Amino acid sequence: MVAPGDGLVSGDTLFGVHGAALEVRSQRMGVLASNIANASTPGFKARDIDFQSALASVENDGSTSAATKYRVPTQTSMDGNTVELSQEQTAFAENAVQYQTTLSFLNGRIGQITRALKGE
Repeated sequence: MVAPGDGLVSGDTLFGVHGAALEVRSQRMGVLASNIANASTPGFKARDIDFQSALASVENDGSTSAATKYRVPTQTSMDGNTVELSQEQTAFAENAVQYQTTLSFLNGRIGQITRALKGE
């Protein structure tokens, strides 16, 4: 029987914080996409996920709900919608790049582990 810490890599430490970061970025992408999709829905309140808070929450309890906040618009709309399309599109694009960067890192890590297992 192998005891914890005997040199084997557990799922939690295999990818470090990057697995949780990918999960948070994925959830944020969904929230931002919802904001963009509802840009013309009267009364819709734009939301966003604070990445640092969400990452800490995911590592502690697996949830990002505490890190999801409503956006405060810079320009109010007559119909109560708080989505500012240009801001949402910029946040979505930035998050997509960060998601891809994290995914590339994880793919590289998986490649290293695969080569090590093959003895290359």
